[in-house]
Order: sequence, then structure tokens, then C-alpha cells
Amino acid sequence: MRTVLMVAEKPSLAQSIAKILSKGNCTSRKGLNGACSVHEYTGSFQSQTVRFKMTSVCGHVMSLDFIGKYNNWDKVDPAELFSKAPTEKKEANPKLNMVKFLQVEARGCDYVVLWLDCDKEGENICFEVLDAIQPVMNKGSMRSIYRAKFSSITSTDIWNAMNRLGEPNRNEALSVDARQELDLRIGCAFTRFQTKYFQGKYGNLDSSLISFGPCQTPTLGFCVERHDKIQSFKPETYWVLQAKVFKGKESPLILDWNRVRVFDREVGQMFVNLAKTSREAQVESVSTKEKSKQRPQALNTVEMLRVASSALGIYIFISCHFSIKGNLKLFLTVHQVKALLSAGINRPRKGTDAGDHPPITPMCAASEAELGSDGWRLYEYITRHFIATVSEDCKYLQTTIEFSIGTEAFSCSGRTLISPGYTAVMPWQSIPLEEVIPACEHGDTFTVDEIKLVEKQTSPPDYLTEAELITLMEKHGIGTDASIPVHINNICQRNYVTVENGRKLKPTNLGIVLVHGYYKIDAELVLPTIRSAVEKQLNLISLGKANYQQVLQHALDIFKRKFHYFVDSITNMDELMEVSFSPIAATGKPLSRCGKCHRFMKYIQAKPSRLHCSHCDETYSLPQNGAIKLYKELRCPLDEFELVLWTSGARGKSYPLCPYCFSNPPFRDMKKGMGCNECTHPSCQHSLNSLGIGQCVECDSGVLVLDPTSGPKWRMACNKCNVVVHFFEHAHKVQVAQESCDVCDASLVAVDFNKTRTPLPAGETQHTGCVFCDPVFQDLVELKHATMRHSMHRGGGARRGGRGRGRGRRGNPKKPKDKMAALAAYFV
Repeated sequence: MRTVLMVAEKPSLAQSIAKILSKGNCTSRKGLNGACSVHEYTGSFQSQTVRFKMTSVCGHVMSLDFIGKYNNWDKVDPAELFSKAPTEKKEANPKLNMVKFLQVEARGCDYVVLWLDCDKEGENICFEVLDAIQPVMNKGSMRSIYRAKFSSITSTDIWNAMNRLGEPNRNEALSVDARQELDLRIGCAFTRFQTKYFQGKYGNLDSSLISFGPCQTPTLGFCVERHDKIQSFKPETYWVLQAKVFKGKESPLILDWNRVRVFDREVGQMFVNLAKTSREAQVESVSTKEKSKQRPQALNTVEMLRVASSALGIYIFISCHFSIKGNLKLFLTVHQVKALLSAGINRPRKGTDAGDHPPITPMCAASEAELGSDGWRLYEYITRHFIATVSEDCKYLQTTIEFSIGTEAFSCSGRTLISPGYTAVMPWQSIPLEEVIPACEHGDTFTVDEIKLVEKQTSPPDYLTEAELITLMEKHGIGTDASIPVHINNICQRNYVTVENGRKLKPTNLGIVLVHGYYKIDAELVLPTIRSAVEKQLNLISLGKANYQQVLQHALDIFKRKFHYFVDSITNMDELMEVSFSPIAATGKPLSRCGKCHRFMKYIQAKPSRLHCSHCDETYSLPQNGAIKLYKELRCPLDEFELVLWTSGARGKSYPLCPYCFSNPPFRDMKKGMGCNECTHPSCQHSLNSLGIGQCVECDSGVLVLDPTSGPKWRMACNKCNVVVHFFEHAHKVQVAQESCDVCDASLVAVDFNKTRTPLPAGETQHTGCVFCDPVFQDLVELKHATMRHSMHRGGGARRGGRGRGRGRRGNPKKPKDKMAALAAYFV
């Protein structure tokens, strides 16, 4: 029997599609990566009985990156990234082992049916899947690759897609490849250059990465453009005539002046004097017109993002699949729905079909208890919007009365509701009914109660809201419905903008200076026009009207020239930086001594945190997202730099490091960014050789290293992952011994307990043994990993030994005693 492998874009879609095609008769199992399931059943395909295997990926299988040596910022000229630097596809999420998972499931299969989302990104993922599985599939069938085109997960749509299988679109996939390569090369080149240039000169930029992106930067540009309009705004004073009239005992009416306003007070006073020549307001005309407010269009992703940000104050994604009448029946308890179904639903207004997703629609009835507060608010909005799209338009009468007072014309308007239509389910969009207009006709007169000149001022625009920014990005073709929130999040993460009350985006000094600098050097780097032009070229690739390689090379040539001009003109931006930021030598507080000049280096806490020696004019990197302090005034035996101690408050993990070694690894097997807990110095008291105890119980490459600063709550921590082992609380001293355990090969630990709190028998205070195997230490060791906590000593077999103190005795450790810990079992 032949086998058909089917692949969807997300695990939930794979489950839904398999359930429909198997008519509920499929078996399910977890895949080897734990994230994706495989649903199996027997059915008919190409007029033969076959075995179906339905599974999924989790978005993109691969991502684009430069080959290893070109990721070294210090050794590669950013200009080389435009052409010389080769790229390669790497697994987007290595922890998922997606390629291996797909190959295991595809081995021996005869056909593949691709159920990826029907947009360009989905088409690109199709070929990522094919690249992974084609080498292991059976060879023999003339045609073995099929593409399913669908837009909703309904039985009808899925079966129609299965019965009309086509082929994946190579051109659409290539257009995404081109965009990925452009964004990678352009973004990395500009980002690396300006990050190194400005972080080497200024100490208070407060951003770990001065990033540039072909979409990210125009997004920031919109925010700064609005900021500039606010700053340059000069309020103007203007005057308005305000007339109050009444008829009999009816409430007075406030009339609008038909001239609207004047910007000269004396002219305004002249009009007041002309109007005051009459004490009566003459009705010149009365008009009544029926108007309607159109029901909303079906909800798409970008519109939902706008609403979620502006009205709900949240940012979230939902994509659903539906049939209108069927979904309406889910809400029969709603009065308006009953009326709709009995009277007949209205056709939804036409919108723009992007071809990838159907309108966002509720699929089932739900409660706030099920969804939580934010989930319920979004669900309620989507449901109300869906019902509104098939409801009647809102209808009302608008009455306008035109008046003349002296030589001046005034008017007033009022509305009367005819039918609320869709606003019954979206009351916040209901027509504001103005005060009741009195019945009158041409020739009637009203008594003038008051005419006065009111002084007002023009007001500046407000900062862009997220909703307004999303609208601008969509209008100018900056990003897609999936990437728009990513670009907005990036400018927030880089400290280019801050999010104020009302989801308003206020640029920081750094964001403002960057945009103004781009304008001074090359405005096209920040304007949306060039990105829009590139997107049009990429779209020609997807339509098969342009050559992939030619479009890619043409765009890269343009930006390469722009990059070189930017580098040559960087002083134009630097002049702006000098005004807003402090030189690195004038920033920070003295902390530790430099090993070269023995003067104090300054600790710069603003991101990225670093140490700077103003005498040597050298800057040294530090670990981020933690606290840094001097480490007992001890010095590195290699370079005489004073050691500092990095501590992560969140995980209770700390280790000393040498600032010079951290940036300049002293040994071949060390990488940049390693602390003393990974240093392979053979005799230094702070190194892995002196403080390493045994192989980490979770990760394959880490070593558990004693933290000598942790007493009296002693601990050892993995130098690679987040595992922390607490032991020997209240001990007076803990040291790593020279000897090793005969059972598991881990280094022994010598513990000196306080006399009053010793857990040892017969009042003993000192004991040397193995943390993993010694029964004396059985109840004194506790494992922590993130939020998990376990006693180490429980039954089973542990993976440990071999890496203690870097002696390299990894091999096959002996079987530990039965009563010792099986730490690895806690993470299976």
C-alpha cells in the first residue's frame, strides 16, 4: 500500500484537516520533536487505496543567515555583506528538530500533499518542506508533489481542495527568498556599522543594538514625522461667531456660523456688529434627508490589529474559518441574530480579498471564564463585528435649518433615528442624536438671545497611536499582516519609541536623532517610497514577470551604493548625536581596574552595559540583563584585569569574569562571551578546572560549577543552561576537592558545616564526598530549573560525570547507586 504524507502549517490545522478527510476515523501520535502530531488513516488517493499521514510544521522550517565566519562583527567589514558574504539556510528553530522530524515521517512515502497557508509565505514553506523530504521519499511516481489550495477549514472547502490538487508556486516562493535575502544583507550591514560606530563613541544611547531595517526604519520614520509636526506646530488664535436663538418657550438653539472662523479679531468684531443689527433670526430654508451609515466590511487581520490596539488596548492574532449562516446559528440567544435569521441575512459588503485567509469570524460560542479577560473582550468584538457585517445599515433622518441674522448666515442640524441596523450590536458606532430641532418652516423667525465673538486656538496633532501607525504601514506597503506588529515591536525593543497612555508611540531621543540623521544623509533610507518600489519588484517575481536573480542584484546594488555613501557621510548624523548624548569617556561610574594602565575603568550601565577605560580608550563587553559588581578586588592571572561578578536576580545565578578575557578569549577552545566558569585555565582558582564538579543533568554540553560567592546558601550552576543546584545550606565552607568519585567520575566536594547546624552524625562538622552519590549528602541537595524545584536524590539512573573540572573523562560513567538522583528524569 502506498503512503501519502500531508503537511500543514500548524499542528492545530493538521488535526482539523485530518479529522475532516478521515471522517473522524484517524489515529494520532506525537512526533519525535514533541511539538507536532501525526494523524494516520486509510483512504483513497489517485484511484487507489493508500495510507495517509497528516502532520505539520510550526511556521517556517528554515531561516536565512550568513555562514559562520561572516557573523563575526569584529573581523568582517559590513560592506562585504552585500555581495561577498555567502548565505545558508539554517533551521529556524533548532530545538524543534523539524528537518529530522519531517524526514523520519517522509521516509518511504510515495506522495506529498502540501496544506500550507495560501499566501506567499506559505508557498515558501512548501519548498522548505520539499527540500527536507524529497531525498528520503520513494522514487517512482511521475508526479508525487501536490498543493492543496484552501481558505477555510470547513468540510466543503477541505474536500474541494483535496479534489482539485495543484502544484506549489515556485515564483511566489522565490519572491519571499528575495525579500529574506534583501532584509538580511541590508539590515545587517547598516546595523553592524552604526552600532559599532556610535556605541564606541557614546555611553548613554541606552540601546543594545542600533538596528536598521528596510521596513523597521520607515516604521520609525512615521513616528518621528508626527513628533516633528508636534514640535514645529505654532498655535494660531482664531475667532468664531456664536449665536443663541429661541422660539417661544422651547429650549434655545446654538447656531453654527457659516463662515466657520476668522483669524483677525477686528474682522470678527465687524461681523458681530453686522449681525447685531437684527434682533431676529430668519429661517431661510428647512431640509430633511434620509441618510445611512454603512455596516462594516468583514474583519481582516490588519483591521483587527487596529481595533485591538485602539479600542481594546491589546495586541493579538486570530484567524478563523466559517460559513455565515452556520456561524450565526451559534448565537441564537442574541435577539438581533434571531431577527436576522428570520428576515434573511444581508450580503456582506465587498472588501479586498488577499487570498490567504477568510474574514476573522467566531467559530463557536464561548464564555469569559473560558477565554480570560483580554481573550473575552477580543472574542466579543469579533462576534459583534461578524453579526454586524450581515445586518442592515443604520438609517436616520438629518434635518438642517438655515438662518440669517442681519447679513450673516448660520445653521443648525439634528438627527432622528429611523432604524439602528447594525449599531444595535455595535452600539459604540451608533449615530449621536443631537438636540431636538424645533418644527419650523421658511419665513419663521426666532428671537436672538445672544451673539458673541469666541476666541479659540488651533491645536497640534497628537502622537501616532498604534492603530494609526498600522494604517500608515498598510497604506505604504510596509510589512504584511504578520510582520507589521513585529516591526512595531522592534522599534519599541530598540528603545526608539516608548508606548504612552492610549497606545501612543512617542519617539525617544535616539529614535529622533537616527531619523533626522537619515534625512540629512539620504532621505530614502527612512522614507517608505523605496521599500514600496522594492515590494513592487518582488511582486513581479511572484507573478513570473521578473527574474529573481536580476531583481535581487538590482536592489542590492542600489543599497550597496547607499551604504557606502552613508558610511562616508556618517559625520552628518554624528553631529546630531553629539548634541543629545554624552561621550563614552564622560559616562558611567568607576568600578574595576584596567590590566593595562591599572587605572579605574568606568561601568556604563545603559544598554549595552560595558566597561570603558578612558586612558587606553578601550571598551570591554559584559553579560547583559544582570547586575555587575567588583569581585573581591581579585585579578585575572593572565592579564591583571580586576574580576567583576555578574549576577542574574531572576535565576539566582552568578559567576566572575575577566573583562578582557570576556571580549578576547585566551584559549582556542574558548569563545567570546565566556566567564571564569567556562575558562579552561589549568590552575586559576576561578576557572572551570578549579570549580567544575560534574556534567549538567539536563544539557549535553554544560558543566555544574560551584559558585564560591553563594554561601551560606551554597549552589552550583550549569555554565551553559539555567539549571541551578542548591546544596549544603548554612555550611561554613564548600570547596571542590582534587579527587573524583569512583562511581560517576564527578569531582568530590569538601564541606565544612557550622558546629551548631551540622547534619552530620555524632557532631562531625567536615565531610568530603560526591554530590551525586554520597549517602551523607542525600537530603542536602536540591535542583532548580526556572520555576521547577526537586530533591536530587530519587530513584533511577542519572547522566553525569565526565566533565568535572575539565579533565575530559566523559566516556561511559559507572552506574550510580540506586538511591541516588535521576535528575534527567525530571525533564523528560
